Amino acid sequence: MKRSKILIPMPKSKFIKVRCLSCGNEQVVYDHATFPSRCLVCGTVLVVPTGGKAKILGEIVRILG
Repeated sequence: MKRSKILIPMPKSKFIKVRCLSCGNEQVVYDHATFPSRCLVCGTVLVVPTGGKAKILGEIVRILG
């Protein structure tokens, strides 16, 4: 059986719209973040890097892309 070739590989990383649990602000973050992302309004941490996919501490509203 032949293996099908992928002509254009798709990236495994995405941008995610996250809602802050304390103030309700929504902002777009990267799911493979290498730096902790904070809420722009209240300053709570939304994303913690783990070496691969980041740990999302807020509520995921929508996955973009």
